[in-house]
Amino acid sequence: MAAAPGGRGRCVAVPLPLPGAASPPCAAAAAASAGGRGKAAEVAAMALPVLSSSGVKFRRVLAHFPQELSLAFAYGSGVFRQAGPSAGHSENNMLDFVFAVDDSVTWHMMNLLKNKSHYSFLKVFGPKQISNIQSYGAGIYYNTLVPCNGRMIKYGVISTDALIDDLLHWKTLYVAGRLQKPVKILTQNENGKLQAALVSNLKSAVTAAFLMLPESFSEEDLYMQIAGLSYSGDFRMIIGEDRSKVQNIVKPNVPYFQKLYSNILQDCPQVVYKHHLGRLEIDKSPEGQFTQLMALPKNLQQKITSLVDPPGKNRDVEEILLQVAHDPDCGLVVHQGISGIVRSSSIVQSAKTILTAGSREEWRLRWMFYQERRLYYMLMTRNVKQL
Repeated sequence: MAAAPGGRGRCVAVPLPLPGAASPPCAAAAAASAGGRGKAAEVAAMALPVLSSSGVKFRRVLAHFPQELSLAFAYGSGVFRQAGPSAGHSENNMLDFVFAVDDSVTWHMMNLLKNKSHYSFLKVFGPKQISNIQSYGAGIYYNTLVPCNGRMIKYGVISTDALIDDLLHWKTLYVAGRLQKPVKILTQNENGKLQAALVSNLKSAVTAAFLMLPESFSEEDLYMQIAGLSYSGDFRMIIGEDRSKVQNIVKPNVPYFQKLYSNILQDCPQVVYKHHLGRLEIDKSPEGQFTQLMALPKNLQQKITSLVDPPGKNRDVEEILLQVAHDPDCGLVVHQGISGIVRSSSIVQSAKTILTAGSREEWRLRWMFYQERRLYYMLMTRNVKQL
């Protein structure tokens, strides 16, 4: 879609360095990764090659914003090709970004000076109130349908501390879930705690997926499970989203998932990774599952505990997780716990859209964009059925 005339600033081209590609090392337990192994090379695997000529395109967008960023990445169908009705048309899809900042109030203040028209009516209340609203739900504030260089973009702002909390503990799984799938990392500072948290999030995703999979499964099955974690319990998957979304994400991008997870799988002591066959085998004994449950992020452990432990018993977490490890429905309990985390954060975050969506003109553009994608999807679906 072409940029709407007037009102919003245009991007200028200023080259920014991109980190090179590497693969993160693995550790046995996800929780242990947060300390001591925070090297840039461990998370540079997420800076993966994407669509042709995309590097300059992303740098031009990033140059339009205040540069005080601890992490910036692009994600979604505008970055990585997806299967389904929109396959082959990713160059026309909206570009999605997330910016992590150390000081949200200061960053919004600078961005209001540069890009005031990006904000809804909330701009009249100033950067402090915008930052306060940002803290609700998933802790991220989105400006949407911003015309830039002939494309529509959407960008979310999250504090570095809130991002680290989500990566380590899965407080909301909103941004952490996006970082469990391939993304295009545009810039990243030397914050060792953030770098270690990014690696921990990948290991936690593998651990949770193991608990919901059978003893033997394909590599693609694993990536489907991982990609689906952040959609579990999301009401948008029932209202408005393509039911095949997870499959459409994974199938064209298996090599990118391998870049993220192959070293983790090779170093994991509880898995036999038959890389040449694309198959994996895991320890499904109660002892093996207990080890995996104990390595899950803290918030997920608490969700599982609340599901299993009747009120008033007040047993400790370790005792409850040992009980779950012996339960034939262990994977279902883990899935229910993840769904509980995602459901609450997705509802609150979607409600925030009413405040952050912008002017009447922006709502009109949003509706036009939605109807355009909906019509295209319907036409493509009809053509596929006729074939």
